Amino acid sequence: MAVFDTPKEAFGILRPVCVQLTKVQTTENVERLQAQLQVVSDSALQELQEYVLFPLRFTLKTPGPKRESLVQSVVQCITSILSTTCVKKQDLLQELFSELCLCLSSPSGLQPPAPLSEELKLTVIQALHVLMHSAYGDIILTLYQPCTLPHLGFAVSLLLALAEQEKAKQIKLAALKCLQVLILQCDCPEHHRLLDMVETRQCGNLFASFLPGISIALSRIITGDIKQGHMVTVSAIKLFYHTVSLVMADEQLATITKDEEKPSVEQSRLSELMVHRGPDWVKITADKLSLLIHKIVEFASLHPHWKVRMELVELVHHLMLKCSLSLVESVGHLLKALVGLVNDESNEVQSKCHEILRSIAELRTVAENRALADILSENLHSLATALPRLMNSQDDQGKFSTLSLLLGSLKLLGPKVNIVLNSAAHLQRLSKALMQVLELDVADVKIVEERRWGPEGSLGEPSDSLQHGLWEGKCQKKHFRFFIDERIFLLIQQVCRVLGYYGNLYLLVDHFMGLYSESVVYRKQAAMVLNELITGAAGLGVDVLHKRETTVSTEDLKGTITSILEEYTDQANWYLTTSIDTEGTSDELTVKHSRAHAIPGGAHSSSLISSFSPSSDPCPTIRSMNSNIWQICIQLEGVGCFAYVLGKEFRLLLASVLYPVLEKAGDSTLLISQTAIGTMVDVCHACGYDSVQNLINANSDYLVNGISLNLRRVAHQPHASRVLEAMLRHSDASLLPLVEDVIRDVLSALDQFYDDRASSFLGVLSTLVAALVQWFVVVKGKEHPPERNTEQQSSTSCQKQGKGSVITPMVQEVEQFFLDYIKQKQIAEGNLPAMKEEEEEEVQVPPPEPEMNDTGAEGETPLPAHAQIAKDVMERCIHLLSDKSLRVRLKVLDVLEFCVTVLHLHENHLLPMAHRAWPVLVTRLINDDPLAVLRAFKVLCTLAKKCGDFLRRRFSKDVLPKLAGSLVTQAPVSARAGPVYSHTLAFKLQLAVLQGLGSLCEKLDLGQSDLNKVADTCVIYLSAKQPVKLQEAARSVFLHLMCVDPDATWLFLNEICPLPCEPPHPSLHPVKLGRMGRQRTEFTDKVLGLLGELQRREAAAFQAGPQEAPESQPPSLTEALG
Repeated sequence: MAVFDTPKEAFGILRPVCVQLTKVQTTENVERLQAQLQVVSDSALQELQEYVLFPLRFTLKTPGPKRESLVQSVVQCITSILSTTCVKKQDLLQELFSELCLCLSSPSGLQPPAPLSEELKLTVIQALHVLMHSAYGDIILTLYQPCTLPHLGFAVSLLLALAEQEKAKQIKLAALKCLQVLILQCDCPEHHRLLDMVETRQCGNLFASFLPGISIALSRIITGDIKQGHMVTVSAIKLFYHTVSLVMADEQLATITKDEEKPSVEQSRLSELMVHRGPDWVKITADKLSLLIHKIVEFASLHPHWKVRMELVELVHHLMLKCSLSLVESVGHLLKALVGLVNDESNEVQSKCHEILRSIAELRTVAENRALADILSENLHSLATALPRLMNSQDDQGKFSTLSLLLGSLKLLGPKVNIVLNSAAHLQRLSKALMQVLELDVADVKIVEERRWGPEGSLGEPSDSLQHGLWEGKCQKKHFRFFIDERIFLLIQQVCRVLGYYGNLYLLVDHFMGLYSESVVYRKQAAMVLNELITGAAGLGVDVLHKRETTVSTEDLKGTITSILEEYTDQANWYLTTSIDTEGTSDELTVKHSRAHAIPGGAHSSSLISSFSPSSDPCPTIRSMNSNIWQICIQLEGVGCFAYVLGKEFRLLLASVLYPVLEKAGDSTLLISQTAIGTMVDVCHACGYDSVQNLINANSDYLVNGISLNLRRVAHQPHASRVLEAMLRHSDASLLPLVEDVIRDVLSALDQFYDDRASSFLGVLSTLVAALVQWFVVVKGKEHPPERNTEQQSSTSCQKQGKGSVITPMVQEVEQFFLDYIKQKQIAEGNLPAMKEEEEEEVQVPPPEPEMNDTGAEGETPLPAHAQIAKDVMERCIHLLSDKSLRVRLKVLDVLEFCVTVLHLHENHLLPMAHRAWPVLVTRLINDDPLAVLRAFKVLCTLAKKCGDFLRRRFSKDVLPKLAGSLVTQAPVSARAGPVYSHTLAFKLQLAVLQGLGSLCEKLDLGQSDLNKVADTCVIYLSAKQPVKLQEAARSVFLHLMCVDPDATWLFLNEICPLPCEPPHPSLHPVKLGRMGRQRTEFTDKVLGLLGELQRREAAAFQAGPQEAPESQPPSLTEALG
C-alpha cells in the first residue's frame, strides 16, 4: 500500500533522490530511486512521470562508456515506472523508444546489436515491450508515420538479429514477442486499441518496406536448428503470418490503385524507403513469399512437436482467410500443408485441420475461385505423376502424408474435381497412379496352399470371423507391394470414394473398366477401385467437405452395377486357375476353352478365351495362381459392396449373382471360400434376409434348376456340384426335399463320369451325408446320444459286469462256480464231450448270405428320404472303394463312414450294405497306402459300433491277424525311434490302431483266443521304450479288455509282472506264479498301474454289491487270488 498518494507528498520524497542521481550516476542511486518509487501511489507517479524519468534518461544519454550493471538498473527502473503509468506525450514515446533501442546498438553502428550481456539484452527488450503497451490511446500511432520509418526499421533489425543470433531461448522468445507487439498484432490478454481500416492500411504501407527482411529472417529461424525449442519456432511462425497478412491482406490491396501516389514526405531519402503496394509489387512479392512459404511448410509439417504443426495449421488458416488472392501462388503449398495434416497423429491437430477445411469449403474459397481450382488441378496432376515414384522411395509415414495430400486436394476441389477428370491426361495419370499403388504382393505361397478340407465345422451359419460385411468396414486382409500400414489402404479407399462421390460415374466406370479389360496386370487394382467408386457414388462411407450438386439415382446405380457384375462373372474372369490339382485344373481349362453358352443360373456367356491369355497358362506358377485367387476375392467383395449399395433392390440381381457366388463358396481354396461366404453374409444383411440359410432357401428354386441343367453339361460346366455343396453346407433339413431330385442327378452324373470326375462329385456327396448326420442324427439326441470317452465307457461297463458277477453267499452258487471252472479246464485241455453248445452259438448269429435281398425289408418298412439317400450314396461308394486314385479312395472312405452313421437305425438295410462293402474294405485295411489304411480303420471302428456282432467272425478272420502282425512288426521300429518319429505316418497308423482296437474288442465281444491275440500284440507297447502316446494307447486297450474278461486280463498281466498274493485265510496256500521274484523290467510300471486299476474296479464293484444284496458276498476269483 503506497504511503504518499498526492503528487506534492510524492515530489517531496522523490526530489532528493532524483537530484542525487542527476549529479552522480551510480547503481546505488538508481536502486535508491527504485526503493522510493515503491511508496508512491500510481496516480501520484503518473503526475510526476516525466520528472522521475528525467534522471534515468539523463543517465542513458550521458556521453562515454557506461557499466552494464548501471544501464541494466536504469532500464529496469524505467520499466517499473512505465508498467504503472501511461505515456501520453508523442515526443516522450518516440524519445524513449529511440533511447531504449540505442541501449542495444553497437557504438560503431555496424554490427547491431552490441555484444552485451544476456541479462541486459533481455531487460531492454522487456522495456520496449512495456513501452509499447504503456502508450495511451492514439499516441501509439505516432510511431507509425513515414517520418518514423528509420526508427522502426532500426528497432526491427535489432530485434530480428537478437531472435536469430542469440543462443538464449528467453531472449529469442522475448525478441519475437516484442516484434509481434511492434507490428500491432499482440495477442496478450490486455486491452488493445483496435485499428480502423485506414489505420490498418497505413501500417501495412509502412511495414511493406520491412516485409522482405522480416520474412527471410523468420524463415531462417523457423527452419533453424530443432534444438532451439518448439516455442521459438511457434512464435516465429505466428509472427510470420501476422506480418504477411498485415502487408498482403486482400482487403487492403483491393483499395490500392496502380496509379496511386506514394505518401508525401518531406525528405527525399524517406520517400525512397516507402513502398507502393501496387499490382506489380504484389506479384513480385507474392512470388518471393511463395518460396519462403514452401520452405516453411515442408519443414514445419514434419516437425516432431505437435504445437509447431498446430501453428502451421493456423498459418494456413490465417493466410487463406486474408491473402488467398494476393498469395494465389502459395495456395498450393498452404493447402498441401493443411490436407497433409488432416490425419496427424495429434488429435488436436486433426480436429483443427478438419475445422479449417470445412470453413474453407463453406466459404467456397476454392470452388468459386477458378485460379485456385486450376492450381489445385495442376498440383493434383503433379502429385499423381510423382505418386508411383514416391510409393517406391518413401517409408510408410511418407506415403501416408502423400496420400493424405491427394485426398485433401480432392476434397477441396469438391465438384470442381470434374475439371481434372474431364482431362484425359489428368485422368490417365491419376488412374495409372492408383493402379501402381494398389499393386498386390502375390508371392506368398500360403495363399494358394491354404485349402478347405472336408465339411467339418462348415455347416450352419458362418463363424464370427466370417461376419465381415462392409457395414463393419472389414474385408480379407490384403498384402500390398508398396506399403504395409493398413491406414494407407484406408486412405486409398477414401480417395476412390471421393472420386465416385464428386466425379462423373459413367466416365469413371468406363475408364476403369477399360483398364480392367486392358491387362491382367491392372485387373485386381481396377476391380478394387470400381468397388470403391460405386460405394462412394452412393454416398456410403465417404467423408466430404462439399455436398455434391446432383445425387446418382438408384436406377443409374443399378445399371452400372449390372454391367460391372456381368464383367466380373464372365467366364474369362470368374473361372481362373487357382490350384494345380489335376482335376481342378482341367475343370478350369475346360471352362475357359469352352464355346458353350452360359446356362440360366448365374454364369454369363462369353466368347472363346484367347489361348494366349496369361490366366489360361496350362502350367500356372504360384504367383499367377495367387493373382487369380485375389482377383476372384476382390470381385466377390465387389458383389458384397454392390449389395450394400442397392439394399433390397439387389434382390432383383440375385438370379444372376447368387449362383456364381455359391460356386466360389464351395471352392477348395480357403481364401476364396471364406470371401464368398462373407459375400453371402453381406447379401443377407443388404437384402433383408435373416441368415444365409434363409437366403439359400428363398432362392433355391432357380439355384436347383441351374444345378440340374449344369449337371447335364458336366464337361462344360464342371462346378455345379460346388453350388449344391455350398447350399447343403449353409442350410438345414428343410432344404432336403427341394434338392432331392438334384441329388439323384448328381448320383446319375457320378455313374456316367466316375472315371474322370469322381473326386468333385464325392466332395458334394461328402457334404451331403455330413449334413444328413448333422440334421437327422446329431441334432436328434434320441437317435444318437452323446458318447463318452473310452475310460468312462470301460469303467461303467465294467462296473455293470462287476455288479452282475457278484457272487452270492449261497452254497449252490459257489458249487456252480467250481463246476464251471472244471468244465472250462476240460475244454482248454481238448476234452470236448459236447459240441452242441458251440453249434448253437454259431447258429445264433448266422452270416448273411451274399445273395440276400432286402426288398422284403424295404417293402415292410420303407426308408425315410434321408436314409434312402444315404443308402444310394453308400452303394456308389462300395464300387469306388477300389478306384486307382488314392484321393478318390480317401474321399470314399469318408463318405462311407457318414453313410454308416446315418443308416445305423435301419439295421435291415445297413447289414447287407456292410456285407457288400466288407471285402473291399478289408483290402483297404491290409493292402493299401498307409493313409487309406488309417482312414479305413476309422470306418471299421464306426462299423463295429453300429453293426456289432455282425462283424465279429469277419473281423477275427480277415482283419485281426493282419493288424496284430503289423503292430508286432512295427513295435521294434517305434521303440528305437527318436522324437521325430511321432510326426511320421507309421506312428499315426500305430496310434490309431491301438486307440481303436480296445473298443473293437468290446463292441464285437471277441472270443478268448482273439482277446489273447490282442493282449499279446499290445503288451509290447507297454514298454517304457515306446513313445508315451503309444504306451497310453496300449493301456487303453487293456482297460477295454478288463471290461470284456477281467479275470483273464488279471492273469495275463500277472504273468508279465506278478503282484505278491497274500492268501485271504490261513487255511489257504499262497499262490505262486511263474515270474514272481524277478527284477523290474521295462513293462513293470505300466503293468502294475493296470493291475492297480483292475483292483480299484473290483473293489468298487464289491462295495456297490451290498446295496443290491443285503447278505455278505464272497470275493470273486481275482479277489481271492490277490
